[in-house]
Amino acid sequence: MDFGLVLQTDPPASRVVSLMQRAERNGFRYGWTFDSAVLWQEPFVIYSQILAGTTTLKVGPMVTNPGTRTWEVTASTFATLNDMFGNRTVCGIGRGDSAMRVAGRRPNTLARISDAMKVIRALARGEEADLGGGTVVRFPWIRPGAELPVWMAAYGPKALRMTGEQADGFILQLADLYLTEYMVKSVKDAAVAAGRDPSEVTVCVAAPAYVTADDSPEALAHAREQCRWFGGMVGNHVADLVDKYGVHSAAVPEELTDYIKARQGYDYAHHGRSGNPDTRFVPDEIVDRFCLIGPAEWHIEKLTALRSLGVDQFALYDMHDAQEAVIDAYGAHVIPALTT
Repeated sequence: MDFGLVLQTDPPASRVVSLMQRAERNGFRYGWTFDSAVLWQEPFVIYSQILAGTTTLKVGPMVTNPGTRTWEVTASTFATLNDMFGNRTVCGIGRGDSAMRVAGRRPNTLARISDAMKVIRALARGEEADLGGGTVVRFPWIRPGAELPVWMAAYGPKALRMTGEQADGFILQLADLYLTEYMVKSVKDAAVAAGRDPSEVTVCVAAPAYVTADDSPEALAHAREQCRWFGGMVGNHVADLVDKYGVHSAAVPEELTDYIKARQGYDYAHHGRSGNPDTRFVPDEIVDRFCLIGPAEWHIEKLTALRSLGVDQFALYDMHDAQEAVIDAYGAHVIPALTT
């Protein structure tokens, strides 16, 4: 199993770079960031510094979207980083929940994501792509061997199917065992139906992790409060699914939708941050299901189960009050147990 670190690009950018360097020293192979231009600093500028300050770490957004940047600009940015540092980027892409809504726009449609994935991947590889209306372009400076994997974030049935049909990887932003099994199966089945080898679709589960010194009620309660924000973030996507498919629908598991009944809105000013006041509705059960909390051995147990379900990478959301400590705990205890 591979491991990734996920951060917001809060200033100073030097701290983001430092944490990514720390992650690489501890055995993490991927460095991910949010991509929401209003809420945080521009990630692609920071990626250049992360890549320059590390040796093998691969970087990318979790996730970018096809609405805030034109597709040829996105492709050129990735391709430039790859040309400078050697195919060390991954394009995570999705609907653009925070990036689009904070800018007063609706998240992107699946059709737009599908078209964007094809264009961005092709251009970054040095191939021709139609930008729309018959305008076909190609980057003349791409060198042979250039690659850009495109991984898609998904929850709903149509998005899961499209991921299996078209994406190089699947990003699932929760670590619940039942839902992971359900959604990974949906993606792999769609890949098979499309005539693809399902093993070619990399599966990445992303969720907060908080390593406690023991399993005392006090330690677990603190960990839950540090990670409760995640249930609210996932709840934004779940609310969209409920609006589309209804509260009780065979299309979406109730294990995913039930918990947002008490949700009363969301302020993106607190997005992805511990102490988010809009996530009080998230029960402890959801924190325990969606996240990884507790002593290191609990993390190892759950990650072993996730690996058995076909998960290739765990990307650790590190937005809490123990950033360095969790990176180090994973490097000392968790990563060696899952990679040897």
